[in-house]
Amino acid sequence: MAITTTTHLNFRGDARAALEFYQSVFGGHLTVVTYGDFGMPNDLPGADQVVFGQVTADNGFTVMAYDVPGHAPAAAPAAATTRENGLTLTGERFFVSVRGETADEVGALWDKLADGAQIIEKYGPSQWAPGFGMLTDRFGVTWILDVAVAYAG
Repeated sequence: MAITTTTHLNFRGDARAALEFYQSVFGGHLTVVTYGDFGMPNDLPGADQVVFGQVTADNGFTVMAYDVPGHAPAAAPAAATTRENGLTLTGERFFVSVRGETADEVGALWDKLADGAQIIEKYGPSQWAPGFGMLTDRFGVTWILDVAVAYAG
C-alpha cells in the first residue's frame, strides 16, 4: 500500500494570497475553488474565500489550504522561540518541512520564502546538514528547510 501526506493549512481570509505566494516560491500548478464556486450566493460574505486550494509542483512539493468559514476563532499565537545548547527551540505544534538534495537548491527556495518572514534560524550549514534554516512566513506558517543527508549515527 502506498500513501501520501499533504500539509493542509487553515487561513482566515488570506488562503488565496498564501497559495499564490507558495506557487511563486515552489512553482507548480495552482488550484483555487471558492465557496461561491461551490454554490454559496456571491453576495454573501465569504463567497470569494477559498474552500479548496492547492499548489502541486513537479518537484514533489504539494500544499493545500482553505479559509476557515464564518467566525471560527483564530489560531493560537505563535509560540515563543528560545535557544538552548546552540539549538533553536520553539513551542510550535507543527512545522512544514521542505527537504532538497543540495544546499544551492534549498537556499534558492529559502531566499524566496524568507521574503516578509520572521527568521528563526538563518539558513546555512548546521551540525547535521550542509543547509538548514527555520522561519515563520508572512502568513504565520513556520517552515524548516534543509538539505537531506544520510544519518551518520
